[in-house]
Amino acid sequence: MQKKTYAGQPAITLNNGVDIPALGFGVWQMEDLQECENSVIKAIQTGYRMIDTAAIYQNETAVGNAIKNSGTDREDLFITSKLWVQDTSYEKAKSAFLRTLDRLQLDYLDMYLIHWPYGDFTGAWKAMGELYHEGKIKAIGVCNFTVEKLEELKADAGVLPVINQIELHPLFQQKELQVYNRENNIVTQPWSPLGNGNAGLLDHEDLKNIAEKHSKTVAQVILKWHLQEGFCVIPKSVTPSRIEENFNVFDFELSEEEMNTVCSLDTGKRLFFDPKDPEWEQKMLNAVADI
Repeated sequence: MQKKTYAGQPAITLNNGVDIPALGFGVWQMEDLQECENSVIKAIQTGYRMIDTAAIYQNETAVGNAIKNSGTDREDLFITSKLWVQDTSYEKAKSAFLRTLDRLQLDYLDMYLIHWPYGDFTGAWKAMGELYHEGKIKAIGVCNFTVEKLEELKADAGVLPVINQIELHPLFQQKELQVYNRENNIVTQPWSPLGNGNAGLLDHEDLKNIAEKHSKTVAQVILKWHLQEGFCVIPKSVTPSRIEENFNVFDFELSEEEMNTVCSLDTGKRLFFDPKDPEWEQKMLNAVADI
């Protein structure tokens, strides 16, 4: 299969042969729909070709409008959305997928992900596999899956995801899960790759020193670390200058010593939600939304 390029950007080949841009644009927490649409248009104009949304974000319509109004051909974009917990079953997954397509105003998705490893995710995975074979999805994957849940999926379906999208940033690196993903040819895709601005990460002195050396910002250094680790990364911003800044990371390289410095920041502590937490699982199972 000929490798697809996205405006000259680095791409990662998934385990089914599909190529995905290494750097994309996320829209989590973009609740103002006009702001979301404007931000996605700005991202596409800047050069981003991968856009990552989800049904539960309730901004798929805004993303669809942005795609339509961006002036960029659909075939030149890589669009991802996600199946919410309330629809994690065989029948519901198919109808939820069609609703997502309708909101995005698209004929197909480049990638569809199971958002959390709860409910009948093996049934949903079977439905997604059928949609994949029908050509309605180019690649299927998961989010927030632990090694145990990935093994369960593997045992039931025999087919592993192309991507596992997980919380991952310098303060929480999930190295065991990284190794599992790598050994099973699953691409690791960090969500909240900058730590959502929490825990003083962007003010860390070691990172500031590295950034100063390269005449870059700390955010750019962190994103470059993700890319050099082989991750497929999706930073989010609604600020036009930050959208541009986050994309401007292809003109420098971190040394091995600098990469090791970032790796040494791992605390092993999450900043967000633990998929193994039964209280969080129950909360998600109860989080029925009008999607």
